[in-house]
Amino acid sequence: MASKREMMHLESQGHYAANLDARRDEVYDAEFEDLIRQTLIRVGEQPEREGLRRTPSRVAKALDFLTSGYEMTVEDVVRDAIFSEDCREMVIVRDIEFYSLCEHHMLPFFGRAHVGYLPNGKVVGLSKVARVVDVFARRLQVQERLTNQIAGALMEVLQAHGVAVVMEASHTCMMMRGVQKQNSTTVTSAMRGTYETNSRTRSEFMGFIGR
Repeated sequence: MASKREMMHLESQGHYAANLDARRDEVYDAEFEDLIRQTLIRVGEQPEREGLRRTPSRVAKALDFLTSGYEMTVEDVVRDAIFSEDCREMVIVRDIEFYSLCEHHMLPFFGRAHVGYLPNGKVVGLSKVARVVDVFARRLQVQERLTNQIAGALMEVLQAHGVAVVMEASHTCMMMRGVQKQNSTTVTSAMRGTYETNSRTRSEFMGFIGR
C-alpha cells in the first residue's frame, strides 16, 4: 500500500481523477479521519451525507500537505544546488507566493516573500530559494517567526555576506473572524549581515522590491 506522502504526490501530479473510483473507500489515516469526522459532528453536520463522506480523508491529506514542512529541512531542499561563483552583487528573488497556517486559529495566511542575499563566493539555484520559503511556510506559523526562520536558514546554508527577507501577507483570521478587516496587510522583515549593518545596502534592496 502506498504511503500517505506517496498518495499526496500522486494527487499533486494529476493522477487523482484516474484513480478516484479505485480508491473511493481507501482509508488514508483512520485516526486522523476520525478526529475530522468528530469535528463535523461538533459543528452540526452529518459526516455520512453524500457531500461529506470523503471529507475526512480529503482534509487529512490537505493538512498533511499544508504542514509537510515539519518533514523537510533546508539541507534536503537545497542539496547540491549551491555553486561556487565569483558574484559580488546582490541576488533578489521577488514575489514568491506562499501559503501558511496561523498557529493561533489554524486559518490560512498567504502572500508574497521577497528574498535577497549578498553572495560570499557561493550562489544557490533560484528555485531553491522558493523551496526554502516553503520549508518554513508549510508549518503552523506566525509571520514574524516565519520571516526570521527563512533569513536565518539562508544565511547559514549560503554563508552569505547578508540576507534580507520581506514578507507581505493577508491573514484570514483577521479577515473572516475577529475584527473582519478584509483589506489589511501585514509586512514583516528580517535582515542579516550587511543588510542589517549597512543602511545603503538595505535601502537598495528595498528599492528593488518596490518598498
